[in-house]
Amino acid sequence: MKNDRENQQDGAMPELTLRDVLSPLFRHRRMMIISFCGVFAAATLVAWLWAAHYYVATMQVVVEQDRSDPTVSTTQVNVNGNRPITTDQVSSEVALLQGADMMRTIVADCGLVTNKSSWSDIFLPNDPKVRTAMKQEGAARGLVKKIKVEVQTSSDVIDVKYGRAGEPEVPACVLQTLGKLYLEKHLQLARPVGTTDFFAQEANKYRQSLEDSEKRLTDFSRTEGVAAPELLRTDMAQQLALAETSLNQAQQAIAGDQKRLENIKTQMATTPSRSPTEETTNSSYLLMQNLQASLLAAQVKRTQMLLKYEPTYPLVKEVDEEIAETKDAIANASETKYVNRATDRDPTYEFLRQDQAKTEADLASQKASAAALTDNIHGMHLQMVKLDQQAVTQAALIREVKADEGNYLLYSNKREEERTSDALDQKKIANVAIAVPAVVPLLPQYGPLTIMFLGMVAGVFVAIASAYAMEYLDPSFRTPQEVADTLSIPVLATMPKKAA
Repeated sequence: MKNDRENQQDGAMPELTLRDVLSPLFRHRRMMIISFCGVFAAATLVAWLWAAHYYVATMQVVVEQDRSDPTVSTTQVNVNGNRPITTDQVSSEVALLQGADMMRTIVADCGLVTNKSSWSDIFLPNDPKVRTAMKQEGAARGLVKKIKVEVQTSSDVIDVKYGRAGEPEVPACVLQTLGKLYLEKHLQLARPVGTTDFFAQEANKYRQSLEDSEKRLTDFSRTEGVAAPELLRTDMAQQLALAETSLNQAQQAIAGDQKRLENIKTQMATTPSRSPTEETTNSSYLLMQNLQASLLAAQVKRTQMLLKYEPTYPLVKEVDEEIAETKDAIANASETKYVNRATDRDPTYEFLRQDQAKTEADLASQKASAAALTDNIHGMHLQMVKLDQQAVTQAALIREVKADEGNYLLYSNKREEERTSDALDQKKIANVAIAVPAVVPLLPQYGPLTIMFLGMVAGVFVAIASAYAMEYLDPSFRTPQEVADTLSIPVLATMPKKAA
């Protein structure tokens, strides 16, 4: 103490020992323990209740030069050149990533707002729809602040981060939806809105029109019973020409047969049908024999009847009359002579008759053929008229089918071109590209053990700081040296606290 007083009297600072440094810690060890336990407990709670469930999803966007929609081919065409990206372009993309309309869609799609009631709902309207809309609007505004959009220094890459405590799928959903909406907005800004839908609608309309026209064409063939009226009309014209030729031939044959019949009839009028060939004269010898036999038979019959009947009996009289008639016939036959004359058909007349019959048969056949050909030709004319109408109708239907097919193919090609352009834009043949898409994080952003270790370090620091703070704020004397230094009086005696 004497040395200390001498040092103090000399104006020199007292020497600080390790005991002096550690003494406040031991005097306020309770406060140190309480502070350390409080900080460590708080760090443990934060580690396992918040940090263990806090997931961060990341996404990187690359800004490039605008493309000029080159023709899609198998060769690679460099259309961007080497023009640098300006800071204004990057700033525009950052502002576009924070669009409020996209945030509203993200809030609705990712379910960031629930329908559960809370104490803050008392300040909202009673209408559920209005209340939900207001909650979504508030969540969208908060989401704009929570999504971190940062531009890497001296690069064209934009980092997008979003963290949230809860399910790891939610941050990934937010950034994935943001990336999709961001690209769609670029497509809307770079390309006319609705062109793909327009061409798709037109293609569907003309496809339906093509189906209807094809159905009408097939219904026409089925109802009319003809598939190719133009070919049938050509074939019918050939058949009509052959039929008219046959009709002319039949008419010529009819005229020839009629003239032949007139000539035959003239010749038959002057030609006898038969000509005598032999003439003989015969007597009635055979007749006399027959009459005499009949007379003899009648006489025998009379003789037999007289044996039974009287001459006046009627049957006997009839036999007598028969005998008398036979005798008269015998008398007449003896005076009669027969001449036998033989004739035969005239060959000329017979030839003319046969020729006439044949010519009449041929004439009837030719007239029937001519009548049938006339009816057939008339029917062909009507059929050709009908085929002409059917051909015109079918040609109109075919033209309609071809027109609908051409329109359908045109709009289909346009639709595919728009789809190709959209696909190329979505594949980032545009001024932006999703270099690193957002994925579901598997690990939390902060490890719970790391948070606990940092909490333990912070607890030690807070405990030491609290001990020195308590030491600084405590106005009591703790050592005889402090009494002597502060009061500038000598300390005669000291007594331990426990002994007191």
